[in-house]
Amino acid sequence: MPGQPILGRLPGIATARDYRREWLRRDITAGLVLTALLIPAGMGYAEAAGLPAYAGLYATIVPLLAYALVGPSKILVLGPDSSLAPLIAAAVVPLAVADDPESALALAGVLGVLVGLVLLIGGFLRLGFVTQLLSKPIRLGYLNAIALIVVVGQLPKLLGFSVDATGLVGEIGGIATSVARGEIDPIAAAVGVASLVVIIGLRLGAPRVPGVLVAVVGAVVASATLGLTDEIGMVGALPAGLPLPSFGGVDWGDVGRLVGPAAGIALIAFADTGVLSRTFAARRGDDVDGSTEMKAVGVANVAGGLFGGFPISASGSRTPVAEQSGARTQLACVVGAVAVLVFVLVAPGVTSYLPDAALAAVVIVAATALVDVKGLVRLWRMSTVEFGLAIAAFLGVALVGVLQGILVAIGLSFVAVVARAWQPYRTELISLPDRAGFHDVERHPAGHRIPGLVLVRFDAPLFFANGEIFDEYVRSVVADAPTPVEWVVVAAEPITGLDTTAVDELVDLDIYLEGNGIRLAFAEMKGPIKDRLIRFGVGDRFDATHFYPTVESAVAAFQDRA
Repeated sequence: MPGQPILGRLPGIATARDYRREWLRRDITAGLVLTALLIPAGMGYAEAAGLPAYAGLYATIVPLLAYALVGPSKILVLGPDSSLAPLIAAAVVPLAVADDPESALALAGVLGVLVGLVLLIGGFLRLGFVTQLLSKPIRLGYLNAIALIVVVGQLPKLLGFSVDATGLVGEIGGIATSVARGEIDPIAAAVGVASLVVIIGLRLGAPRVPGVLVAVVGAVVASATLGLTDEIGMVGALPAGLPLPSFGGVDWGDVGRLVGPAAGIALIAFADTGVLSRTFAARRGDDVDGSTEMKAVGVANVAGGLFGGFPISASGSRTPVAEQSGARTQLACVVGAVAVLVFVLVAPGVTSYLPDAALAAVVIVAATALVDVKGLVRLWRMSTVEFGLAIAAFLGVALVGVLQGILVAIGLSFVAVVARAWQPYRTELISLPDRAGFHDVERHPAGHRIPGLVLVRFDAPLFFANGEIFDEYVRSVVADAPTPVEWVVVAAEPITGLDTTAVDELVDLDIYLEGNGIRLAFAEMKGPIKDRLIRFGVGDRFDATHFYPTVESAVAAFQDRA
């Protein structure tokens, strides 16, 4: 509202101002239910990112509170996510001091702040459209590869041994070697597999029961009662209190090396958030502006990075839980954040009884939700080219590296776009006795050609890669015409772009046709393309007499020629 203070225009304040009493019970209930997932998921994704498990709780509390204040969505749940964990690990672990979790945590905090700044700048510049670079094939390949990377990375913890290897292939080889040597810890493996069975079994048999919570609580109880803390690896107790902003040990060189990964993570984070935000807003009849959403996620990342967290995005698993539990407003996330905060302050020692194997089971189950084999099969049936892009993204992310693989896949997408425009569909148009208009000769080979007239259509923008192809195609149709050609009319509606190289080709074609006594004309050419012809200095050659509003009017002009 104009004239209203900035604070009063924040979405969270606006919701609080119009809050209804009947929403309160549902929001509190949803927030408490959500807490059962926020704690184990946050800790698990932190470990998957190569960070101390407790960092996942800090990356949950602060972003939820920040987004509740500035986020446009009333139901979106932000926090650590499995799709970002390998990217964070790839960016932070190589720069961190070995065996120093505080070093990794400081770097992850800087990374979170950088991701937030990238998103804030993008939001103010209204750059939400850049997420379209992550096409469906790229996202399918990326997410399937991420699932594989996360699962492979958690298997050693699930089975109670460690692997000293880098890269997916190296880790798989190390796991196979350890299993062959009998290095599996039977107690850790029993806890991990039992946790998997509980989570999956309840998800299939009793989906309303929070299987993750049951498995984690059960593992903690078993560990405490059976005295397993000295037998297998434990997550460990949480540090006392809450972290203050601290980036000790991080220099400007580290910051510079994190800028590139931050941009990539920001792209992925907002792509995930944007899809979820639009989906849940549509279900509720709301409308969410993409740039506003980008700024809100940016604020949440900056806040989380400053207070011991790391990059976060919207959660595709926790947001549906909030919705299904009856959440009406951002208060549900506030309740969840406060409940996690209470856990951190009141019961920090509980996690010293939480086995690493149980947490690994939580992460593995969450990661498998990213697997979409049916989507790949459907893509194969629809388009082998796009299926190839998905496989390229999968192999690039899995074998080369997460960020590098995404960049390679995006590059291949651009190559595919150029390739389609480079060799577009083109055809000659003919008339049919029983149907109005002019039609593709390839589909109607028995159609009628008008003696002396060639009608052609070229289904792509004209640019440097296909201008010569267009020129050669028109010349070939003219050469193969059954009668001498007097006019060539280009059905130009599909031509949506034109560059200087293509203009030169048009001029060459016109000179060639003119030398053979043939007139070149255009039908249905868009105004902006005509403007470009003028701007490129060929308006005199292609004056108004060369253009017709429809193909029919161009044909009529040919038939009425003197």
